Amino acid sequence: MSLFKAASTVSLLTLASRVTGLVRDLLMAAAFGATAMTDAFNVAFRIPNLFRRLFGEGAFSQAFVPALAHSREQDGEEATKRMIDSVATILAWTLLFTCALGVVGAPVLVWMLASGFQKDPRGFEAAVLMTRWMFPYIGFMSMVALAAGILNTWKQFAVPAVTPVLLNVCMILAAWLGAPWFASLGIEPIYAMAGGVMAGGLLQLLVQIPALRRLGLLPRIALGWAGIRAAWQDPAMRSVARTMAPALLGVGVAQISLLINTQIASWLAPGSVTWLGYADRLMEFPTAMLGVALGVVLMPQLASARASNDPERYSAMLDWGLRLVVLLAVPSAAALLLFAQPLVATLFHYGAFKDSDVAQVSLALGGYGVGLLGLVAIKVLAPGFYASRDMRTPVRIAIVVLVITQLLNIALVPFFLARGSGHAGLALSIGMGALINAGWLLVGLIRAGIFKPSPGWGMFTLQVFAATALLAVFLMWGANEFPWLAWRSDAWKRAGAMAAMLAASGVIYFVALWAAGLKLRQFVTR
Repeated sequence: MSLFKAASTVSLLTLASRVTGLVRDLLMAAAFGATAMTDAFNVAFRIPNLFRRLFGEGAFSQAFVPALAHSREQDGEEATKRMIDSVATILAWTLLFTCALGVVGAPVLVWMLASGFQKDPRGFEAAVLMTRWMFPYIGFMSMVALAAGILNTWKQFAVPAVTPVLLNVCMILAAWLGAPWFASLGIEPIYAMAGGVMAGGLLQLLVQIPALRRLGLLPRIALGWAGIRAAWQDPAMRSVARTMAPALLGVGVAQISLLINTQIASWLAPGSVTWLGYADRLMEFPTAMLGVALGVVLMPQLASARASNDPERYSAMLDWGLRLVVLLAVPSAAALLLFAQPLVATLFHYGAFKDSDVAQVSLALGGYGVGLLGLVAIKVLAPGFYASRDMRTPVRIAIVVLVITQLLNIALVPFFLARGSGHAGLALSIGMGALINAGWLLVGLIRAGIFKPSPGWGMFTLQVFAATALLAVFLMWGANEFPWLAWRSDAWKRAGAMAAMLAASGVIYFVALWAAGLKLRQFVTR
């Protein structure tokens, strides 16, 4: 399977996940609006997600996937299967202990993430209760990350990419059916969403089992102390643990930044956490469909190239990935900056979601859009280090960028707060920090000799920016030409206009690239 075909498969399945995620958020926006209770749910959901990034697709995957690819390349299938069993055993017991601590310590975790909720005891108590309900979700999702790492290394990309749809379907049913049922029983309706999260996490884990069994790679988790001890003493397991330690620090730095930003948002106007959450949801379209898809496909292939001592193939894959990032992320950033209000209005402007909510989410989306190129590029650049088993360089960069981001918060949040939109300063700080992070990673790869850019980058960049400039003119026209907010009562008309704008934007951009002489076939044949 070519890199482009593999990335396209993951990207299309990720699109299905993001579309169902948008349907989920649309229903939540219409049903609950942006209130203190939706803030409580978003914080409660963010806490297990924070730990999931430590034990799941964050630090664990960064350490496990390269080690798995190296073992398969050098040691053979039997040794690799023993490694999978050992890693699964230690991960499962670590998660069980962590989940128990999380349920007990939920009040402390909520206070650490959003102490501003104490202004409203009802919101604080709701966040604590939902955190306790949803904390076991990290156990399901971390084991899903283990399964995904195995399947992706064996080039089975479809199942891991499509499983997030199950979470969204469960949450859609919770918002559509569960919330009204809870309300009829006199229970706070937002609590239904916590049940949807847990059901979705369990289903995502269950669908991995048949795929792993077909490959003969379903992990065997030791239940007795002797088995656990043997798993811990496995040299391959110890290697993953040693590699994971600096990766944990790197992911921890990113989560500290998220914690600080959520903490700040909890002290801003009610709804700030929710506004940032909806803006982040829209950002996930380009970052996940492009950045995450490329990261998923490239990581095991880069690790394989490194294990085979093939630096030319290693560098060529990075070059291909970065060109694809620039090709698609630059016009996407232009759309988020210039077409934010129509996008937000079309997707969320229904029911309890007010005109002012549209404006606030649009501001946050623009702030994220500034750094979209960096946010996506990091997903390609960081695996360039991870696949070489170099975790320390990205960690050092992340620590410095964390400091820079918080310094930007000190300057930008008060500036926007004076204009009634303090949360937009948080989004802009993240965007600017991502650009700095990506630039630093790129320079580090080049200086280390890991990445040698292929000829033609200057002309390629000029072609992309020229086509994006033409697209930007069209987007500005469309944003001002149509009454996107006034079309609230005519959802189909607004959706039709949006579909036409997006289709026309794609045609304008790619025709402009073709007219500028860019050969798109080079991206398909890699």
